[in-house]
Amino acid sequence: MTTSLSFRWGLASLCLGASPLLHAAPSAADTETDVEQRLDPLVVSATLAPRTASQSLSSVSVIDEASLRRQDPTDITDVLRAQPGVDVSSNGAFGKTTSVYLRGTGSESTPLLIDGIRLRSATLGSPAWQFLDPRMFERVEVVRGPRGSLYGADAVGGVVQLFTPQGELGDPEPSVTLGGGSHDSRRVTASVTGGDDGTRYAVSASHFGTEGAEVVEGEGDKGYDNTTGFARLSHTFHSGAEVGLLALRARGNTEFVGGDTDYVQQVAGVYGELPVTEAWRSRLTLSESRDESDNHDDFGDSVIDTRTRTARWENTVAVGPHEWIAGAEASRDEVSGTTDYDEDSRDNVAVFTQALLDFSPISVQAGLRYDDNDAFDEEVTGNLALGYALDDHHTLRASYGTAFRAPTFNELYYPGYGNADLDPERSASVELGMRGQFERGFWDLALYQTDVEDMIANVVFDGVSTPYNVDEARIRGVELSTGAEVLDWSLRAALTYTDPEDQETGNRLAHRATRSLRFDADRELGDWTFGGSIIAQNHRYGDADNDQRLSGYGIVNLRAGWRFAPHWSARLTLENVFDREYATARDYQGRDYIDAGRAAFLSVSFGAQ
Repeated sequence: MTTSLSFRWGLASLCLGASPLLHAAPSAADTETDVEQRLDPLVVSATLAPRTASQSLSSVSVIDEASLRRQDPTDITDVLRAQPGVDVSSNGAFGKTTSVYLRGTGSESTPLLIDGIRLRSATLGSPAWQFLDPRMFERVEVVRGPRGSLYGADAVGGVVQLFTPQGELGDPEPSVTLGGGSHDSRRVTASVTGGDDGTRYAVSASHFGTEGAEVVEGEGDKGYDNTTGFARLSHTFHSGAEVGLLALRARGNTEFVGGDTDYVQQVAGVYGELPVTEAWRSRLTLSESRDESDNHDDFGDSVIDTRTRTARWENTVAVGPHEWIAGAEASRDEVSGTTDYDEDSRDNVAVFTQALLDFSPISVQAGLRYDDNDAFDEEVTGNLALGYALDDHHTLRASYGTAFRAPTFNELYYPGYGNADLDPERSASVELGMRGQFERGFWDLALYQTDVEDMIANVVFDGVSTPYNVDEARIRGVELSTGAEVLDWSLRAALTYTDPEDQETGNRLAHRATRSLRFDADRELGDWTFGGSIIAQNHRYGDADNDQRLSGYGIVNLRAGWRFAPHWSARLTLENVFDREYATARDYQGRDYIDAGRAAFLSVSFGAQ
């Protein structure tokens, strides 16, 4: 890839821009370039500029549009589960509280970005993964390892970024999907994309509803519904300048044992990008994200709304084979509702810089960020990665990075619970990895250790639970991922070993499995596609004392698709084929949150799919 091409794609991909997307599914008609792009895809989230997976000097996973459509998941975390270094636990199926752990770090230490805009609850610290409709996205990037120098607070275990459709220049391309299945589930999705004379657009809407499944034994089915709308518009001028906007809003209701919640998840942003010189481009993004909930339970009614507004300015300069990125970011978190927090807002100002240097066969990536926050003063984070190309197919990499997790509003200010004197959790990580990249396959091996200081834990004094900086954790792990595309088969496999230990007690950190396996296989046969996934994890504990043991599990998912007429297709998915009962979390009474058993879903689509 030439420097000019890398630079042009990099700037188009920052913040609200999405990376170049991969649409093709495996077929005999695929070119070698198509296969190479799927096996060594471009990744934006690791460096803020596009690098292939083998060039990124990071442990990365990409789930492209073809994979998302083949698997047709109900929940975005269904495609994340048991990916390399990824663990997921949930309080039942269909819109129930879900946590995502990267490399054994907490769910609050896994930032979620939607086209560069961070979405989370400022009171809980983690995003509501369960309310995101997978059909609104066409690409998922998972970057493992600290990214505090790029994204600031909470990027301890890594980041997950979801990309929405940009729209393509050309005639409008509409599509409609209708489907239904087990648990009285039903879904309708409609979209249209297109563009003309430098203007591109993408608009889509969806509704999913289900009577739900049993969450806790004997408590009956708990329903869920979700309505999501998305719109994106951009225009590129003849000068190369670009402006655009994005809005995504999801709202609905989810039932749980003892009550229900009306929720809203929303991101919106506008951006402008200017080519200052041939080698320097500047971009300004203004964005807002919202997490809103209206809760009705046995304890009464409550409203908790959080909002984050952010202004981010990025500058990228290309000099020969090297790139420099520098910028500043200002954000404000606000909390409102029925709870009277001691503080209801906080501001954060940051500056950051990064160098991407290519001294082939050696490459260097270095970054530094300074954050100044109302609640916890100043933090400096950094990263350094070195890569060495052993030959045309093998790259050795080593990296060191620091990060921090900011205390949440609940931990700092919740009445009768918060501790305003909390310090951030601080971490340091070291990683050694190697990747083999070939014409029809790849493999990637990573070994890492993360040390976390000042972990925030609840301590009981005089019968009152209060968060304190008391614990330390050491997390070690090994990740092996591999993939191949041969004879119209697309094969992917991941093996993960994680040892997340609380150094104070010697116990395993709660809710984490230590071993996991994922295997995905898909094949095209003319107008038909067939595939399946095997997911297996060992046991975990539902509490910090490791008294509540949750058994491991293994499930098999199958899928098939049929293009039965021009522009028409049908898709059938069968999840948990052998109807295994399993749980990844437990309630405060010690009862398992049961995941859904066997479930089938059939959909019919018209248009571009």
